[in-house]
Amino acid sequence: MFTRQLTLGVLLAGGLITSCQDHQNVPAVTPTATTFATGLVAPIGVETDASGRVFVSEQGTGQNDGRVSEITSDGKVHPVITGLYSFKRPDNELDATDHLLMANGVLYVLNAKGLYKLNLASFKTGDPAISAATLTPEPIQQFVLAQPTTKTGESHPYNMTLGPDGALYFTDAGANAIVRRSPAGQFSIVTEVPGIQNPNPAGPPPGPPVIESVPTGITYDGKQFAISTLLGFPFPAGKALLYRMDLQGNLSVFQQAFNSLVDVENDGSGNYLVLEHAVFGPTGFMKNTGRLLRAKGTTSDVLLDKLNMPTDLKIANNHTAYVTSLGDGTLLKVTF
Repeated sequence: MFTRQLTLGVLLAGGLITSCQDHQNVPAVTPTATTFATGLVAPIGVETDASGRVFVSEQGTGQNDGRVSEITSDGKVHPVITGLYSFKRPDNELDATDHLLMANGVLYVLNAKGLYKLNLASFKTGDPAISAATLTPEPIQQFVLAQPTTKTGESHPYNMTLGPDGALYFTDAGANAIVRRSPAGQFSIVTEVPGIQNPNPAGPPPGPPVIESVPTGITYDGKQFAISTLLGFPFPAGKALLYRMDLQGNLSVFQQAFNSLVDVENDGSGNYLVLEHAVFGPTGFMKNTGRLLRAKGTTSDVLLDKLNMPTDLKIANNHTAYVTSLGDGTLLKVTF
């Protein structure tokens, strides 16, 4: 369950590719990363719209100060939605805002209170921010927790993508499940993501016999989904899985070779770009050990390393991508 994983600080919580036409052919060259915006308060998700506007979700500090902001080309931060639920739990972790999705002119926002929607057709850069209190979230968690098939007793909708027929698909990092929302707004459980046998249950550090495999990122390529996962404690290195899922919810392993995956994107050539949050060390997740890789099924290419606890990847076009850095409170611009 994701909430239990969070007590070790993996994510304080993918703009993702939202439809077939968004798939980009990412060149097989080494990209460069520069800081695009600073001063973000626990950034998690990044998304772009059809005109190239860039939006970031910020979790805030736990004082109901979560927000969604637009980042303009000069790196300035312009709040779009403010006052989103942000609560610091007794374990010092946050229940707050996670990922974003732009689809058909609507900005979808996942928050601990549910799924928020904002039509951006009439919202222009620099307009006064919209209070979250004026928006009504859809209670995804309420639906998931009511299902007898889910086993964890928790729900944490974390990321989302647009699938066929206008349906939204969510990774629930509390229930370890994939949830579907039909165009009519009806929810259903597509599948549950299984855990793995602990390769070293005796440790060090000792751990459970089965390690939960927590779904994080999700993307769709017109035929099938790809789902990134983050393994629970003790977060064994090189064991996190990248899955494929068909429309019936059947999972197959594409590759198992990763450290704490938090997002996945299609690269336009049948492979995937995946984002590793960090390597788990003796005192927790280590700074500046995140990576961006191209997963090819049997091998991977490292495109960027030494990232500081990244949480989301968004490919904007053939030459540009964005990565949020939770560790630095920044948004990185990646150029191919």
